[in-house]
Amino acid sequence: MIRLALKVDVDTDRGTRVGVPNLVDDLQEVGAPAAFLFSLGPDQTGRAITRVFRPGFFQKVSRTSVVQIYGVRTLLNGTLLPAPHIGRRNTDVMRAVRDAGFEVGIHCFNHYRWQDYVQTMPLAAVREEFVAARVEFLRIFGHEARTAGAPGWQSNAKSREIYDEANLLYASDTRGGAPFFPRIDGKIFKTLEIPSTLPTFDELMGRPEYPDGKIVEHYLSLLRADRLNVFTLHAEIEGMGRRGLFQGLLAACKRENVEFIRMDELANELLANRAAIPARDQVMGEIDGRSGVVAVQAA
Repeated sequence: MIRLALKVDVDTDRGTRVGVPNLVDDLQEVGAPAAFLFSLGPDQTGRAITRVFRPGFFQKVSRTSVVQIYGVRTLLNGTLLPAPHIGRRNTDVMRAVRDAGFEVGIHCFNHYRWQDYVQTMPLAAVREEFVAARVEFLRIFGHEARTAGAPGWQSNAKSREIYDEANLLYASDTRGGAPFFPRIDGKIFKTLEIPSTLPTFDELMGRPEYPDGKIVEHYLSLLRADRLNVFTLHAEIEGMGRRGLFQGLLAACKRENVEFIRMDELANELLANRAAIPARDQVMGEIDGRSGVVAVQAA
């Protein structure tokens, strides 16, 4: 049996307001669970223009129709336009996701700040950033978050220490294979890591070898029965700009009798035999189709 877990990264105000309800509808249509990880503070997406200096950035922008997907308003947030506070503006939307039976967790407080600066921020600043997200999550949902997934898969020993302090059930910060306990510079952290195993839509979109008409077929070819499959989607892409394509993928998975599994249920299943979970080195590496480097599970 092929098992597939879905993780939804919600990056922006518009993605929360528009993309999230769309995804809730589409997932409910096929009875698929998902973990929605929310950005909870200011939407400063416009400041991400600084990424133009990263290798591969222009190539990605040109093939993924960034303006079409995110919208001009979102791409000006935090620069020419004020940065809307995502949590305060979308409390009802987020609570509705939980009330619909979906898992909810933390993506970040300030997406731009974490993705672009967590590697150079001191430990105290990383702690302040994550605590701010925890506080806002608690205000919205009335309980502490049990899971988190870092923006842009930007993770390090400092953020892992903060996760351990938060007593999370699990995290999903890396790209790789089997679940593991992260080891960085010789230190093993206690929070279970469940990596994303599949490429994201934006890593494939616009590439001649992956036209829209073949993307669903390609994903089906990547699903494996001998391991868990974890797919990270984005509210702004699968819930908005490429919604129809994602609906097609969900329908294809149902036809192929793919079993959708909740991330938190998977984590509890794994932690029931904690001693069997390996420790693996977490390092930074390149991912095909993505600019810059991300946290990956070392071979």
